[in-house]
Amino acid sequence: MGRFLPHPDDIPAEITPRKHPALSRRKLHSISLGGVACNSDRGWKRGAAVDMHMPTLGNDAHYAGYIAWCEKRAPGYRVGIAFTDPQTLFGARMGEQVCQIEHYYRLQQQQNPPQDNIEALALEWISLNAVEFSQATLDRALAQSALD
Repeated sequence: MGRFLPHPDDIPAEITPRKHPALSRRKLHSISLGGVACNSDRGWKRGAAVDMHMPTLGNDAHYAGYIAWCEKRAPGYRVGIAFTDPQTLFGARMGEQVCQIEHYYRLQQQQNPPQDNIEALALEWISLNAVEFSQATLDRALAQSALD
């Protein structure tokens, strides 16, 4: 199974069930390309078909996936949402970059005098973190998951 990018806790992510058959653990393990780890207020059954929505990105930021794992945390749960097609994975990874930049911007606003130039902060975040979202990093993770 591929790598799961951590979704920032201070950026909302909504998970809703999809009317689609669940995947078995075995099948999910063999076809998952990786995904996103985020908080949930409820527990989920492994393999459940879900829709992940990132409201910060607008109404079209929906990504169809499957619950790969679910861990009880206080409060709530941490879940891994696995994606099984490259287009969805790509869209979710791009969405995650925007969410990470928004999180970075919020941290900077708390720690430093207010900055109006979000573009400069975005470029700073990209220079520090973009390698984690690169195609090469994704390819390595996918190659490793094929070996697992």
